Amino acid sequence: MEQFKVKPIGKVKVDGDKSSIVLSEEYRPALAGLDGFGYIQVLWWFDGCDSEESRRVLREEKPYRNGPNAMGIFATRSPMRPNPLGLSSACVTGIDYDSGELTLVYIDARNGTPVLDIKPYTPSIDRVEQPVVPGWCAHWPQNVEQSGEFDW
Repeated sequence: MEQFKVKPIGKVKVDGDKSSIVLSEEYRPALAGLDGFGYIQVLWWFDGCDSEESRRVLREEKPYRNGPNAMGIFATRSPMRPNPLGLSSACVTGIDYDSGELTLVYIDARNGTPVLDIKPYTPSIDRVEQPVVPGWCAHWPQNVEQSGEFDW
């Protein structure tokens, strides 16, 4: 099996209600031109779930309150996966180019989580105008702004 080398570019920082991403110094020049984008896509590593056992999980039993009794892992947002990758859309409220810190409204990752990549959110590529979801999760929030208040 082919192996890939992945190198974190920074870490998630959560301090009370404040969320941010702090980039390693060597990657701070890569922030140039990011100002003006209101949202970013953050690819991160579920480091707390990275074990051989977690990587072998292919099914989850009752992962969602109103969902099916069992689901394949690729139909869930579970951290237990063959490759423990997380993907989040995050609202950017500030960029400090000198310190390499991006201030966010929220990110669903814990303090110290390794960040692998950041991409600007652009509706022309990232937005799906009419998403289709199974009936059991049709009552979920329709966007990231509403999901913070939702009782998952």
